Amino acid sequence: MARQKTAYVCNDCGADYTKWQGQCTSCNAWNTLTEVRLTTAKTAAAEARNVRFDGYAGGAGKQNIVNLSEVALEEMPRFSSGAGELDRVLGGGLVPGSAVLMGGHPGAGKSTLLLQTMCYLAEQMPALYVTGEESLQQVAMRANRLGLPTGQLKMLSETSVEKICDTAQQIQPKVMVIDSIQVMHMADVQSAPGSVSQVRESAAYLTRYAKQTGTVLFLVGHVTKDGSLAGPKVLEHMIDCSLQLEGSSDSRFRTLRSHKNRFGAVNELGVFAMLENGLKEVKNPSSIFLSREEGPSPGSVVMVVWEGTRPLLVEIQALVDQSHMNNPRRVAVGLEQNRMAMLLAVLHRHGGLMTGDQDVFVNVVGGVKVLETSADLALLMAVVSSFRDQSLPHELMVFGEVGLSGEIRPVPNGQERIREAAKHGFKRAIVPKSNVPKEKIPGMQIVPVTKLTEALEAL
Repeated sequence: MARQKTAYVCNDCGADYTKWQGQCTSCNAWNTLTEVRLTTAKTAAAEARNVRFDGYAGGAGKQNIVNLSEVALEEMPRFSSGAGELDRVLGGGLVPGSAVLMGGHPGAGKSTLLLQTMCYLAEQMPALYVTGEESLQQVAMRANRLGLPTGQLKMLSETSVEKICDTAQQIQPKVMVIDSIQVMHMADVQSAPGSVSQVRESAAYLTRYAKQTGTVLFLVGHVTKDGSLAGPKVLEHMIDCSLQLEGSSDSRFRTLRSHKNRFGAVNELGVFAMLENGLKEVKNPSSIFLSREEGPSPGSVVMVVWEGTRPLLVEIQALVDQSHMNNPRRVAVGLEQNRMAMLLAVLHRHGGLMTGDQDVFVNVVGGVKVLETSADLALLMAVVSSFRDQSLPHELMVFGEVGLSGEIRPVPNGQERIREAAKHGFKRAIVPKSNVPKEKIPGMQIVPVTKLTEALEAL
């Protein structure tokens, strides 16, 4: 048998070397060389024949070239996962042959959510749960503690990708979970499990199996200290959906966010509550982020953000205090700090309120991260309320983008945001003039504004 040839390729510039070295001499980057197998055309064709799987029409046979206009415009067949919030994030359900990558910090609930989903799906179709980190007894104890039906779910404790696909070829599951991709390995790759080469080759092999057999594949991925997915960046390009399960250890709520989805909207948000019997979906997320005090308090205001395909009401709190430092602090939790500094400058120039000698702290209640510009006006209103030590009305809702010249710009889906606030009992809204609905909303007093000065006068 011929010896397998390898090369070392730089992840940044693509330069290749015959042996490993610490620094790439082409781009001067350190620790970017990864091992890559070299195969001839004859060997690659033989491997392609060996990994062809049966049971799915899309994996074998001659592929004919057709015009784009001749492609049938039919929607993707989907089936429910049993969890409405997970279906929402995935774009409406599971698509046969799709590969889904779920990441999150340790203890976030990735294995719990997937175990609940697999136990539900196993009662309707063949399902296989592959665990490489935990023993079968540990998974069984968790399922028993959560009270899940375990009679139909097939379990496998294995880390070899070849053996996993051989076993899956025998039972032909419709849904398969790999927990986790960082512990999987292939015999032909000469590196340790968890390395860049092993993760890339293992994910490519499993994804190819899912595409050729029409199996829904879930891959569990670890994250680094900064929250990004561990492993090569090409891993996110291989899969169809990339999900991130987030949540702090001191909170019982978990948010599932979609960062990539070929079958639905990106940045869709699903909310779960971690209870004794597992993760339970939250039907009305706005209710958990609006747990406000009974009476009004200075520096607090409610706004409506747009997450994926639905509005979400969140509370923004601000604290402005006299600074005893040469450089006053600017701290933003859940908001972009650079944008907050820009908005404070706009408030000084066009609102006449100088905070250069004040410490400004801004927080989004509930741990929600607001990335859109619709929070600009609400942030400034909260800062003004805290600076003047005057409470805003409890039933007031604010949203709008603030420009550098002090103008209030409209935001997308403004009318839907106002209607969502009216459903939760809010009676007054300060919004951009272009977002005012044509038809009057019962019980809602809408104040349209075009300039920052008009919004300050409306308070």
